Amino acid sequence: MSEQKKTILDEVIQFIETEKELYGSFTPDFIQSDDTDKETGVSAEVASTDVEKVEEKPELTLAEKLNHCNTLDQLKELCERSDELKTDLENTNLVFGVGNPKADLMIIGEAPGEQEDIQCEPFVGPAGQLLDKILGAIKFKRKDIYITNILKHRPPENRNPAEEELTRSLPYLLRQIELIQPKIILCMGKVSGTTLLEKDDALKNMRGTFYKFKGADLTVTYHPAALLRNPNWKRPTWEDVQMVRKRYDELGGKP
Repeated sequence: MSEQKKTILDEVIQFIETEKELYGSFTPDFIQSDDTDKETGVSAEVASTDVEKVEEKPELTLAEKLNHCNTLDQLKELCERSDELKTDLENTNLVFGVGNPKADLMIIGEAPGEQEDIQCEPFVGPAGQLLDKILGAIKFKRKDIYITNILKHRPPENRNPAEEELTRSLPYLLRQIELIQPKIILCMGKVSGTTLLEKDDALKNMRGTFYKFKGADLTVTYHPAALLRNPNWKRPTWEDVQMVRKRYDELGGKP
């Protein structure tokens, strides 16, 4: 190194040492790029990556939740967590369904009653006892079929389900039907029949006919509770269930 360059370097070092004594140590501010936050010093690209890491996954839609239920047990667990299935009657129990999970005959009522709520099983009150007798007359046992309702919680004072309650509950029932894959569906009562068939008609006009529904043959008859109030409907109900038994045998239903 030439004597002149060495002198200049000594002068620079001496200047820096003097400044350090006067103002203390310092760190130079580097020039920030256009995409760097001036306050945090973090680049926009890094900040964006960090945000993506902490973002929560979007909530699944109801259809996605239902599609993830591949068994009745999984669907029941989902129903237990679903407040939208509850009515305005507080502290009710879930009445999901009972019977053979692969039944060829599925019976669908409208809503649980007081005894159903207590026992967490559909059709166990006086109407349920009558249903058992009807089924026995056409050689069915409760354990051979599957029984459920559209609503999974009891409405107050056993009133008819409200339209919004039916709308909220129907997707869960439809998934229940898809998992069971019955050959025949027997709707008990007008509410059950009109809801599934999406037609506002009198029960007497809907009964006596099979309708195609979700790969099954669906028909409608009087609810056992209605038979307790009006014995005149027992004869047409008997005709309806005999028709069900005949079609069940034709379709090779088991047992």
